[in-house]
Amino acid sequence: MTVTTPTTAAGAKIDAPTLRAPRSTTRWQFVTLAVVAAVGVALPFILPPAEMAIAMRVVIFAIMGIGWNMMSGFGGMFSFGHAAYFGIGAYVTAILLVDFGLSPWIGLVAGMVVAAAAGVGISYLALRYKLTGAYYALSTFAFAEMLRLFVVGNDALNGTIGFTLPVLRGDDWAMFQFPAGSPYYFWIGIGMLVAALAVVILFLRSRTGRFTQASRDDDLAAAAIGVDVLRYKLTTVAISAAITAAAGTLYLQYYMFVDPELAFGANVSNNAIITAVVGGVATVWGPLVGAIVVAPLSDIVAAFLRHPPEWLSFIEGHGGLDILIYAIILIACVLLLPRGIYGTIKHWAEKKK
Repeated sequence: MTVTTPTTAAGAKIDAPTLRAPRSTTRWQFVTLAVVAAVGVALPFILPPAEMAIAMRVVIFAIMGIGWNMMSGFGGMFSFGHAAYFGIGAYVTAILLVDFGLSPWIGLVAGMVVAAAAGVGISYLALRYKLTGAYYALSTFAFAEMLRLFVVGNDALNGTIGFTLPVLRGDDWAMFQFPAGSPYYFWIGIGMLVAALAVVILFLRSRTGRFTQASRDDDLAAAAIGVDVLRYKLTTVAISAAITAAAGTLYLQYYMFVDPELAFGANVSNNAIITAVVGGVATVWGPLVGAIVVAPLSDIVAAFLRHPPEWLSFIEGHGGLDILIYAIILIACVLLLPRGIYGTIKHWAEKKK
């Protein structure tokens, strides 16, 4: 396919350099990324095992949030079904490993490819037939639910039982498996997280990223100046699905188990959405900030309810309160900071310039 340079209605070419983020901004983003990588490498030497388990969840949530934010934040295609891509990544890896003995690294790549193809396929049909807004969001939810029901009713995919990975002895990099509590899982997760953030930074600087955002803001105006709106949206969907599938593989290898509900359940999509929304939609660092807040929140609330202050002793041991308090905190965060935590800080900083 030949790539053409978009033009205005008068036939003037759009100057490509104007479509890119300032070099200084990109440079500082990569400096920040290097800091994130350095902190990630150091954390296993600082945190005890219990906190490292939470830190691992932060990494998985962050990658999921980045994947969702790529499509829904920068692409403007709101998704309620990112569990589909997460589950595809986990299940493709599990099937290739358990049934065929192939390395999870091969499963990682295969899962990303299959998820990207599935995302492009379902989005092409939805966009081709003008499903936008709430209708597009519902189509993504329906796709994820369809996959969940398909896996549940398919004995070849172990139905509701799911997959449990065979346990190997010692460190095995080729099979992506290490002893419980090994820092290697976290370091690999940090590597995936850094790679996902780098993809976002480069995407926003690229022609594809700028045209995708232009299509998000006004697809009719973008099409009028020659932007192939469908092509750029589908490219964004493919990247988003691939990133989310990588999170699915990481989840599988760390917990060594997956079933239809854990892979394709609505809770997976909710976690991806909440992480990005709390941190800041359509920002580079929002999903990471959101994951740092959201991932440990349920543990913090549960611990608080187990040992509340004396003046709140009447709530100790009451089942269901942890979910209620968790929901109230998230709702308050969204209402008080509609731009998200990082998005609000960024907005205030820009206003002071």
